[in-house]
Amino acid sequence: MTTVGGIVLCGGRSQRMGQAKAWLPFGGETMLQRVVRILGTVVQPIVVVAAPEQLVPPLPAEVQVVSDQEKGRGPLQGLAAGLAVLRGQSEAAYLSSCDVPFLRPALVQRMIDLLGDQAICVPHVGDYHHPLAAVYRVGVLEVVERLLNARRLRPVFLFEEVPTRIVAAEGLRDVDPTFESLRNLNTPEEYQAALRDAKV
Repeated sequence: MTTVGGIVLCGGRSQRMGQAKAWLPFGGETMLQRVVRILGTVVQPIVVVAAPEQLVPPLPAEVQVVSDQEKGRGPLQGLAAGLAVLRGQSEAAYLSSCDVPFLRPALVQRMIDLLGDQAICVPHVGDYHHPLAAVYRVGVLEVVERLLNARRLRPVFLFEEVPTRIVAAEGLRDVDPTFESLRNLNTPEEYQAALRDAKV
């Protein structure tokens, strides 16, 4: 059985939100704390990847926080930082952003189960790949670093380079019928709507 850890990215610039998403209150915790807690029910260990010099909310002692080596290179940079930490600890990692408060453990587990012998397992829902709800084998780190060095920063370039399982909506609908796990919050309006829907 594949051992799987987790990587949570919180170093985005949050320009449309206007403030750091990791610190946004959601119930009795911050959004980052919530996502780490939910993800931790399925995978261990968890690595949080922050921007250089970014402060993050208090997290459980077993959660390791690391910084991106370079700003502005997007999720592939964060993935590389997280995989480098997990190398030797896990065979694969579920990658998440910190702004998905409705993440469902059952969807995380389904993506892990569907990895099989592939290098990556990524959802394709609503005409989009969702690289921040995907499972990556630690062995793809070398390819990720090569793409970063070539400034080929779009995750789809990685999917083209290594064996990747694309999971259509029908493969996930039974564990997350409305795909709330993929609902990320980018604006104050989306945040307020999420608070209303969560009744927190």
